[in-house]
Amino acid sequence: MTETGLFSISEFANFTRTTRDTLLHYDRIGLLSPSARGENNYRFYTGSQLAVVNVIRTLQQLGMTLEEIKGLKDRRTPELTYEVLEHQIEKIDKKIADWIRARKLLYTIRKTINSVSGIDESEVTIQFLPAEAIVLGDINDYSRGRTFVDTLLSFYHNISEKYPEMDLNYSVWSTFSGERIKRGDWVGADRFYLFNPEGYDRRPAALYAIGYMRGGYDQGDPLYRRILEFIDMNGFEICGDAYEEYPLNEVCTADEDDYLMRVMIAVRERA
Repeated sequence: MTETGLFSISEFANFTRTTRDTLLHYDRIGLLSPSARGENNYRFYTGSQLAVVNVIRTLQQLGMTLEEIKGLKDRRTPELTYEVLEHQIEKIDKKIADWIRARKLLYTIRKTINSVSGIDESEVTIQFLPAEAIVLGDINDYSRGRTFVDTLLSFYHNISEKYPEMDLNYSVWSTFSGERIKRGDWVGADRFYLFNPEGYDRRPAALYAIGYMRGGYDQGDPLYRRILEFIDMNGFEICGDAYEEYPLNEVCTADEDDYLMRVMIAVRERA
């Protein structure tokens, strides 16, 4: 800084975290000119211009062009500036909300992947699982020749109508009634659900018989039979629904044969 309290262009660029070339460009287009010029046409700026550069750069980061910013500068009034800033604050708030939703989604995917870290895929275990938030769809309708795709589309349609603000970008998994599992019937889910941390429904807290198997979708017959055999041989009985998930799926696994299926069936000890 000079004795007169002015910054050289290099100092000013450093304090505003910009570049000398950027400041020269601002000057050329009439957006921000030096406060004074010295010998050899050296440019000098005042401390009050620091705030101006910070506003320019912030508005640029929010998507305004330099032409738009210059237009605001040339026509600026407190009222117009307030209106423009109010609009930009609304954009920031929306972006923050979008980032929060994105973080929740990525956190949930990471949590799901981590949930199978180090597990023994060959074992069936009995574990108590606490209640967990999900978004549970209506009972699927397979009448009149409706297919899996038809029921899945209905699920998305109904959830979006029921919860218009709900983020639907989570993985969709299946649930079957305990009675169907007892009958050996696990083709065509009774319901679909989203494993969404903001869901209003709950997977109940309960003891679950849990097993795993590698393979693509709709290949779970051997796994269900293995879990049912384990339940019977270890003195348990089915007392609730079954939840079928794919913690490792196309999001993180290239080969469909390497998808990891998890089935959780609510059980209790036989009396």
